[in-house]
Amino acid sequence: MAQVSPRQDRRRSSSLNGDKRRLCDVFCDVFRPRPRLQATGIAIGRMKKKKPICAAAQDDLGGESSDEASEAPMTTYLLYESAAGYALFLKKEFEETAETEEEVQNSLLDPKKVSKIISLHAWTQFRDAEDALNQANSVAAGIATEELVNFLEMNLPKKKKTYQLGVYDPELGKALAEQFPIAHGQSVKELLRGCRLHFNRLVKDLNEGDLDKARLGLGHAFSRARMQLDPNRQDKPIMNTIALLDNLDKNINTFAMRVREWYAWHFPELTKIVTDNIAYAKVSRVVRVRDNFEGDKEAVTEACGSEDVADEILKALKMSMGQDIVEMDMKNIDHFASEVIKLADMRKTLHEYLKAKMDLVAPNLAALIGEIIGARLISHAGSLTNLAKYPASTVQILGAEKALFRAIKTKGNTPKYGLIFHSTFIGRAQQKNKGRISRYLANKCSLASRIDCFSDEATTVFGEKLKDQVEERLTFLSEGTTPRKNLEVMQEAIKEVTKLRKKRAKKAKAAAEAAAAGEEVEEGAVKPKKKRPAAEVQEEAEEAPAPKKKKSHSCNLHNTRKSPWPEPVVWRKRAAEAEEELTRLILCLLLSSEVPGFEFVLDWLTGCAGIAERGIV
Repeated sequence: MAQVSPRQDRRRSSSLNGDKRRLCDVFCDVFRPRPRLQATGIAIGRMKKKKPICAAAQDDLGGESSDEASEAPMTTYLLYESAAGYALFLKKEFEETAETEEEVQNSLLDPKKVSKIISLHAWTQFRDAEDALNQANSVAAGIATEELVNFLEMNLPKKKKTYQLGVYDPELGKALAEQFPIAHGQSVKELLRGCRLHFNRLVKDLNEGDLDKARLGLGHAFSRARMQLDPNRQDKPIMNTIALLDNLDKNINTFAMRVREWYAWHFPELTKIVTDNIAYAKVSRVVRVRDNFEGDKEAVTEACGSEDVADEILKALKMSMGQDIVEMDMKNIDHFASEVIKLADMRKTLHEYLKAKMDLVAPNLAALIGEIIGARLISHAGSLTNLAKYPASTVQILGAEKALFRAIKTKGNTPKYGLIFHSTFIGRAQQKNKGRISRYLANKCSLASRIDCFSDEATTVFGEKLKDQVEERLTFLSEGTTPRKNLEVMQEAIKEVTKLRKKRAKKAKAAAEAAAAGEEVEEGAVKPKKKRPAAEVQEEAEEAPAPKKKKSHSCNLHNTRKSPWPEPVVWRKRAAEAEEELTRLILCLLLSSEVPGFEFVLDWLTGCAGIAERGIV
């Protein structure tokens, strides 16, 4: 038979169709000298058992892939996370007659059509309510739990190329993508929506009442856990505290003015002498009725806080022009003044609480602009996270929205500052530089809020460095001194933070060592050893003979330490173990393969054991 060139092979193979053409390509690639093997029935029968040709082989042979040689359609599984457990559905093969998305949605509303499209493949139920809550939290966070992975591995095919797993949540799909082929799209969402609507019909083992109870219990537990967890690191109390401080300031001012107006009818000169509202309320409680006052200078000095002011008050008492007041009126004034003092003390306590809270939540922002203005910015933004997301231009005019919208409506000049106007930096700047400083300060506030929001450790190093930069900018605008670059300042801040971390690590390590040493001392102090006299110890040492040194065997080359057995015993033990292992293996081999020569092998093993006992092996 004449040899055929590869080009003639390709021409012949291109004239065939279907399976014959594909088989011909394979045979021509394997058996090049035989061009007519596609006509033999044996070759065709054998090739039907082989795998289909790959795309690379078709490219090498120059053939074109046909519709019959295309890959088989992949099986689609759907993962549904319910309140009672995990369900794995199988998408059946069906003819898609619906062309529009609306028709597909309408078809999924019919339970009969859904049962033809989707069938339950596997189902696992949660152990209890706590397990259901843990699984729900993990799915919401996009974490694949061990129970979910085991459930999928048990019920999905081992060959990953033959199927795809449809998942509704893309974050959960990313977590499962390392182990399973994931599909995520609009069609998967529509199918899972049908699973959710007809879940109680598809899962026949689950009662509808039990499913409703599981949903209700899991919903309450999940919502309760979400409300207890504060992702913004306790910035909600800051918002409430700053709002309460604003209300207290208004109420204290209103009540103090009412006390001034009420008591001024009896002692009008006190209004000009004592200007502070809280001090005025304290003095009114000390003086009370002017005619009955005994002239206690120490009490007046303690109330007003100054001896000079106390002397003026005592001097004005003697020549006051106020009208007389009865004891019943003075009792009401005294009670009202005491309430004003209590409100002032409450405001002071709240301010200290706000300062401590800002040091925990936003220490850099508080160090830069102060705890009051920083808390106002957080409250106006809604949370620290929202403030960190704002650009510097938004932070600059935060709180001046009315002026901004009015300027946009009238096409006038937009405001230069909002809440940050109350900062001391803008007050110290010149009028022509207020806009520049407000823009620069807003930039640094934006940086400080982002550092506070996304950093793991609470530190004021960055806030102090940013504050120094604003001070340098003020000096530059007023005197022309060149400030440092931002890169240099941030590098210094990072070095300081690194030093602080090392110090904290050393302190923690020292504390742990001290605690461990204290425990050891306590454990050792339970049974203290009795000290023996030195004379008895010396006598025992003289009486005890010196132990003889054992000679080491030269054949022990591997172990430098002393062996617990003499050397011959070690070799005998090893030889016995080797004999048993070899005998077991060769017996299994001979019995399985039925090889002759059984007695000869046993004699050979016995001889090897005898040689091993003599120490040669």
